Amino acid sequence: MKPEKPKLALLAGALGVSVATVSNALSGKGRVSPELAERIRAKADMLGYVPSVAGRALRTGRSGVIGLVLPDIGNPLFPQIAQAIEQAASMRGYGVLIGDSRGEVDGQTQAIARLIDRGVDGMVVIPRRGTRVSDIGCPVAVIDSPSTPGNTVSADHWDGGRQMGAHLASLGHRRVLLVGTSPLSNVQADRIGGLKEGLGDGSITETVWIEKLEANLGPGCPLGLVARVAQGFTAIATLSDLTALRALTELQVAGIAVPAAASVTGFDDLVWASVVTPGITTMRLNATEVAQLAVTALTQAIEAIPRGELSPLGTVMAARECVPMQLVIRQSSGPAVQPSDQGQPS
Repeated sequence: MKPEKPKLALLAGALGVSVATVSNALSGKGRVSPELAERIRAKADMLGYVPSVAGRALRTGRSGVIGLVLPDIGNPLFPQIAQAIEQAASMRGYGVLIGDSRGEVDGQTQAIARLIDRGVDGMVVIPRRGTRVSDIGCPVAVIDSPSTPGNTVSADHWDGGRQMGAHLASLGHRRVLLVGTSPLSNVQADRIGGLKEGLGDGSITETVWIEKLEANLGPGCPLGLVARVAQGFTAIATLSDLTALRALTELQVAGIAVPAAASVTGFDDLVWASVVTPGITTMRLNATEVAQLAVTALTQAIEAIPRGELSPLGTVMAARECVPMQLVIRQSSGPAVQPSDQGQPS
């Protein structure tokens, strides 16, 4: 015989609070202090409490499902965020349906339409770079750059860049090559702006955009880093860990030691960033906190709509939240090489 799943009353009794308090904490509404809400969610997780989606649907007339639109599920950052979104939604009694834009603007439009057709109560959207999301017929929480109009929550990409730039400057790097994917990305634009600020006025930077390079030379082409190191660039500051790994591989294949001859840094702290050789210095994105803030804003907007009525707005008009990023220093960054020693094979 399977053990009975814990009910709200059991949670309330275990914590010494009312059933209403437990319900409000798990749904993200009502006046419950952040500390108590976190304690309630932790206890619910420990006891294996799973809210009844069917029961909520009968009471509220809602599906109890939210949509999640990702820009490219093949990028290892986005499954990490999707897992955090699913966990945050589950603790508030919602299921999650995922749509993948596959890196295309049309794909994003189609993914949103499919989720609307499936009756989701609202959506979390991570926009395809350079696009805006608004007025789609249901509440929306947008995870993008703080500079994106209509954004709900994001990591502080500018300050993350500033921290990384200051780290490289402290190591004596004055000529730094910045490597990103696309200038259309608001997130990458913020990261570059922060990097330049952190490096300071005395630095010299150039930017390589991979999409432009590959449009001329083909997918997977060399980034030209060996020549840049020979020209005096002592650090390669990339805008993602995937690009950092590509840069690291290109330099190592050419016999250029990292960080002895050139430092390489990334962004996002993907799960493998600590296990490659050398481990990648990067900026850690707190996916759990970003997800919790996005889902809380979305579910509060959903539950503020009277039963049976349509959403009056397509975008969550909540105060923008900005989650700090954390500098993680590993072996891929080191003191700037002296000009006379630069570019020597390892």
